[in-house]
Amino acid sequence: MPSLDRAFDVVLLGATGFTGGLTAEYLARNAPAACRWAIAGRSPEKLRAVRERLAAVNPACAELELLTADTADAASLRALAGSTRVLATTVGPYIEYGEPVVAACAEAGTDYLDLTGEPEFVDRMYVAHHGTAVRTGARLVHACGFDSVPHDLGVLFTMGLLPHGVPVRVEGRVRAGGAVSGGTFASALTAFSRLRSARDAAHARRRVDKGPHGRRARAVEGKPRRDKATGDWLVPLPTIDPQIVARSGRALESYGPDFSYTHYASVRRLPVAVAGAAGVGSLVLLAQVPPVRRALQARLAPGEGPAADRRAKAWFSVRFIAEGGGERIVTEVRGGDPGYDETAKMLAEAALSLAFDQLPKTSGQVTTAVAMGDALIGRLRRAGIEFRRLEPAE
Repeated sequence: MPSLDRAFDVVLLGATGFTGGLTAEYLARNAPAACRWAIAGRSPEKLRAVRERLAAVNPACAELELLTADTADAASLRALAGSTRVLATTVGPYIEYGEPVVAACAEAGTDYLDLTGEPEFVDRMYVAHHGTAVRTGARLVHACGFDSVPHDLGVLFTMGLLPHGVPVRVEGRVRAGGAVSGGTFASALTAFSRLRSARDAAHARRRVDKGPHGRRARAVEGKPRRDKATGDWLVPLPTIDPQIVARSGRALESYGPDFSYTHYASVRRLPVAVAGAAGVGSLVLLAQVPPVRRALQARLAPGEGPAADRRAKAWFSVRFIAEGGGERIVTEVRGGDPGYDETAKMLAEAALSLAFDQLPKTSGQVTTAVAMGDALIGRLRRAGIEFRRLEPAE
C-alpha cells in the first residue's frame, strides 16, 4: 500500500518515447485516483508535450508531476529512485542505458520494471545488483512486456491446472500479427552483435546463481518440426522468454521436482517458417558489421511506431501444451497488439500491481510470476487479455 515516505507510488521513465507514451496514456486512463504517479525523462519540453496529451485523455493529468532525469547522470537517477516506490523504464536498448537505473533502484530499495528482451542485460544485472536489491528489499523485474509476461504468466496459469508434485513438460507456441517496435528492433540488433558478450554474461551468472536444491527446472531447446495434429510448423524461437520461464520454475516449488519448457514460433506454411529462420540468421550476420547495423537501426528507430488503426488490427496468441501426472492440457494467452498496446498495458499493470497489490514477500531480481503471479494475471484479465483452458476440439 502507499507509503508516505516517498513522494510517488509510480514513476515512468521514458514517457517521451513511443511505447513510453502509450504506457503513460494507459496509466492516465486506468491508474486509480489515489495513485501518486509522475513521468520522467531528459527533456522538460518533451515532458510538457506528453502531459498536454495526457490531459486530453484525463483532465486530472494537467497537474501531473514532471521529473527530469538522464540515464547518463547518476545523481539525477538516485534522486528519481529515491522519490518513488516503483520505477518503470522504457529507455533502451537496456544494455546501453539500463544499468544506471537498475543500480539506483537497487540502492534505494525501489521496485524496478523494464521491457528488456536482452538476456545479456538481465544476466549482468543479476550478477551486479541482485545482492544489493535483496539487502534493500527492492524487486528488480525485467521483461515486463510481450517479452515475457504472456509466456511467464501463461505457464504459471497452466501449472495451476496440473497435478502438484509431479514432473511437468510444457511447450509454448507463439503466433502473432503486428509490427515490431523500433525499440525491440534496436535491442535485437544490439543483442545479435554481442553474442560472445552474452555467453560470457550467462557463464558469469551461472557461477553465482546456483538454482534450487533437489529440484530441476530448465529451458530445453526444441527442434523444428511439423505438428501432426494442427499442421503447423514449429520453429524454435530464440528469445529471452524460455529463460524467464525457467527462472520462475527454479524459484517456485509449485512447478514440481522436474520442470522443462520449450519455446516455438508456430506458423501455418513452411515457406513462412523458412523465411523467418533465414531472416533471423541474416540479421545475426548483418549485426556483426557496425556500419550495416547502424543503417538498419536508422530504418526503424526507437521511439517510432505504427498508427492506432494499424495497431488495432494486430494480435497475439501463445498456446501451452503441458503434460504431467498423466494429464495433458492446452491453455492459451491471447490479446491485441503485442509490440505496443499490450506491452504498454502489461508494463503499467505490473507497476500498479507492485505498488498496490498484496503480494508474496520477495526481493532481488525476480520474474513477474514470482513477484506478482496471480495478482497480475487477474489484472491483465480485467484489462482484456485472455487466460483460458482450451477444450480438445480447439
